[in-house]
Amino acid sequence: MFDDKNLVDKIMAEPGALLIVQAANDRLKNEQQRRQAFYDLITEDDKAEFVNGEIIFHSPVVKVHNAVTKYLLKLLDTFVEEHDLGFVGVEKILTKFTRNDYEPDICFFGNEKASLFHDNQLFFPVPDFVVEVLSKSSQKAIEHDTVTKHKDYELQGVAEYWIVDPHERVVEQHLLENGTYRLVLKSGEGTIHSQAVKGFSIPIAAIFDKKENRKALLNMLK
Repeated sequence: MFDDKNLVDKIMAEPGALLIVQAANDRLKNEQQRRQAFYDLITEDDKAEFVNGEIIFHSPVVKVHNAVTKYLLKLLDTFVEEHDLGFVGVEKILTKFTRNDYEPDICFFGNEKASLFHDNQLFFPVPDFVVEVLSKSSQKAIEHDTVTKHKDYELQGVAEYWIVDPHERVVEQHLLENGTYRLVLKSGEGTIHSQAVKGFSIPIAAIFDKKENRKALLNMLK
């Protein structure tokens, strides 16, 4: 949880508090100019994010990353469509946070937000539920999902966050409680029950295995 009061108290205890705030404002103003340049630069073909003042272009994913993303997307999108719960986005949905812009692997918006969307929408608000599938391309890429995004999603009120490891076949489920994420599940077996998407419960194996995914999808459509 972001302890803004403690941070402000530390700044206010400094004799140069005003200079610190002015310097931070100058940096943030410059950063916002770079953020606007990012918006002008990117196209529909890019998978890119703006994080803490830097543009991050993402490399192509390996087959297992694509497969796991596809399996989970099938189940979530089918369930949301069947029950008219909102909108599910995948990979190139640019979500705007207060400082940063992310393109989650999978994200869900409930009807309160989704009802305001239009066909030509390019920028989207903070999602209600996010799934990130880990990439083993580098430690930095892993930390981007498990540290940076975890902290920002928590701060901005993403109600539920799943971190999926396609190589270890494990999913972590983080639920927002009183402004702080609580890890309620970390497993490669059993059933996972979403809180943000009411009624969405799936076998964890269906996220990783083609046959199990097909079975879960057919059960969902009965």
